[in-house]
Amino acid sequence: MMRTIKILLVSILFIASSCKITQTGKSGNDGKKGVKKEDISTSAFFIDSTLVKKHLYTLASDEMEGRRSGTKGIEKAAQYIENEFERIGLTNFEGLDSYRQTFTFTNRRSKKEIESANIIGVLEGKSKKDEYVIISAHYDHLGIGKPIEGDSIYNGANDDASGVTGVLALADYFKKVGNERTIVFAAFTAEEMGLIGSTHFGKGIDANKFVAGINLEMIGKTPSFGPNTAWLTGFERSDFGKIVQKNLEGSGYQLFPDPYKNFNLFFRSDNASLARLGVPSHTFSTTAIDVDKDYHKVTDEAETLNMTVITQTIQAVAKGTKSIIDGKDTPTRVVIVERKK
Repeated sequence: MMRTIKILLVSILFIASSCKITQTGKSGNDGKKGVKKEDISTSAFFIDSTLVKKHLYTLASDEMEGRRSGTKGIEKAAQYIENEFERIGLTNFEGLDSYRQTFTFTNRRSKKEIESANIIGVLEGKSKKDEYVIISAHYDHLGIGKPIEGDSIYNGANDDASGVTGVLALADYFKKVGNERTIVFAAFTAEEMGLIGSTHFGKGIDANKFVAGINLEMIGKTPSFGPNTAWLTGFERSDFGKIVQKNLEGSGYQLFPDPYKNFNLFFRSDNASLARLGVPSHTFSTTAIDVDKDYHKVTDEAETLNMTVITQTIQAVAKGTKSIIDGKDTPTRVVIVERKK
């Protein structure tokens, strides 16, 4: 109970810090001198921390069996995400008759054919419905392996149930406050097998319609920069990060460039599949990947994550990207020169 109260208090404090009160010397909208109110839809970036916890603990539960692509476990996760998309009221992506984009691929190691699906929902925009922003995370993980101290399930709580939790929470949020550009919410499969789900998605789209990509990966731990911070991959490849930084000014939350350049993280998550098509698609993360002892281990459990960090990060993404989603800002395109083999 005390933990829940603490998370709710943090959410309230974040909302308060996001609301700007300016001294004008004139009567504001409420008739009181010196106070100017903001529209609640642009200042109250409230994310339901109770729902955040529900999503995380469900997706990272033993029942999901580690969510390996092609298994019964990931099918359970897919059904959960589909049900949430339906509850929120998302529509199907173009060319699909359900939330599923089903396809088959060959496992590079086993050489076996695997059938899996990206789970995709759409929130149509108002004034700029033909311009798309994608919010994504991968819902697959490593599945079941050899027992280590009696535990054989690689639950993938941080990697990447935390990111999918963010996708679901942001779908809920933008459904309530509205969006000028169309938002595509995607839970990609087979990221752990080589960005297969997002690559398949990228082959079937008109990349010119996508003005930005917001990818969430491992947002459950306090970063090396300290509380109320996150980092962004490929920061220097477009002005996406600078737009987010501008929008976060005065919020108490900061976004930094990726500090782990040697890990080549820009090309190791699903943002890369769209970035290679020119889309300014970047990944938000909070995890100190160089020292994280739970990465790709059976110890990546929901109990090891910081719910406050997850909730605050989702709130920061909502606030930081709002001007892009509302069509006020358009990030510069990404140009990638592939090395010749």
